[in-house]
Amino acid sequence: MHIHILGIGGSFMVGVAMLARELGHTITGSDAKIYPPASTQLADAGIEVFGGYDRSNLQPAPELVIIGNALSRGNVEVEVVLDAGLAYTSGAQWVAENILRDRWVLAVAGTHGKTTTTSMLAWILEQAGHKPGFLIGGVPENFGVSARLGDAPFFVVEADEYDTAFFDKRSKFVHYRPRTAVLNNLEFDHADIFPDLGAIQTQFHHFLRMVPASGLIAVNGNDDNLRVLLDMGCWTKVEYFNAPDGWSSVLESEDGSAFTVLFKAKQKGVVHWNLIGQYNVDNALAAIVAASHAGVSVADATTALGDFKNVKRRLEVCGEANGISVYDDFAHHPTAISATLQALRSRVGKDRIFAVIELRSNTMRMGTLRHDMAASLCEADRALVLRVPDLSWDIASVVDALDGRGRILGSVDEIVAALADELGERDHVLIMSNGDFGGLPEKLLARLQQQEPVASGGKWLE
Repeated sequence: MHIHILGIGGSFMVGVAMLARELGHTITGSDAKIYPPASTQLADAGIEVFGGYDRSNLQPAPELVIIGNALSRGNVEVEVVLDAGLAYTSGAQWVAENILRDRWVLAVAGTHGKTTTTSMLAWILEQAGHKPGFLIGGVPENFGVSARLGDAPFFVVEADEYDTAFFDKRSKFVHYRPRTAVLNNLEFDHADIFPDLGAIQTQFHHFLRMVPASGLIAVNGNDDNLRVLLDMGCWTKVEYFNAPDGWSSVLESEDGSAFTVLFKAKQKGVVHWNLIGQYNVDNALAAIVAASHAGVSVADATTALGDFKNVKRRLEVCGEANGISVYDDFAHHPTAISATLQALRSRVGKDRIFAVIELRSNTMRMGTLRHDMAASLCEADRALVLRVPDLSWDIASVVDALDGRGRILGSVDEIVAALADELGERDHVLIMSNGDFGGLPEKLLARLQQQEPVASGGKWLE
């Protein structure tokens, strides 16, 4: 079957394309903009991608069109699909009908940490000999791809609460019907879709209603919003992590690179790994609980995590030049920005951290969480914010609250120039965006490699 995918460059849709290709279908796709690691995966799989949307991309007519949730009425290819009466569906529905039937679905949901926790869980099952299928909104470095069919029974899926498609406004995760579910955390996000936190909780409750009584829900015991969610009704066994009467952790190193796993205050295992940050320890606990429901021992799970390599663009070291380290991270919500900075601070101590931010997500562009932005940057010694067009609020309010530690710059080239003037040996640059940020990490490293090293940073230019 020839399947054409609209919005194929999205992290979820890349995985859908990979799964469909593995099933033997001929896959093509369109997107306005596509960049690594999505573009790399699709190219490696031999999937033809059209840059931009055009009527000609649907000639000859495909037998099925899968439409991503970023597409809406008015898009030229969407209009062709509707006018021509072509068969179409959403990515989540296609996965549910063609991949997840008769599989033991382990679904990881929550505002933060879904991609990393899903990757951890898939790796634990892999190391336990199960060869699970998975669909992840990122590229786990242990696997090198974001999706694969794997072997029955287990299939691990990142369960996103974002809407399914322009014709299906339910959250994507209601299609998945898991037997094992993880709830990492819950707070307000996706302001372009949800009016308030209560609306998100309603969608999460629809998700919980689908977990059978014989299943398991692993819940972060530190999250009050999840407690409220469970009070709305729960018909499935619940196990809490980050809870003294359930699963918990004790850091054996300040940066979280070693920690002990406890169940009801009794030691069950120790993890030594390359990841850092309390948030990653929390993600690991969630993955251990979910894996135990699938029959994997805590001993095997902790051993597997010792070999876990993280996910692309999650505090990923892009390179080093003249003693300056450059990191790329997907953080774009104040909570994620704060957690990532805290993790890096725990590793680098008193070295200077430069936080560089692109406010690209719909929620951040709307300014819904603008009052939390300055506080989320408290661990940064310097903060540079890209001035993006058509922003509905004044980012100067964030920079003004940073007491001289912040700057607003109008382009990627200006950011590169400013950093090149200021950076010195032992400085760390943390670049955060849910897009490609105009290739900033690569451009900055190239500039640093061309100039003479300096022992310490220059003047902070106002």
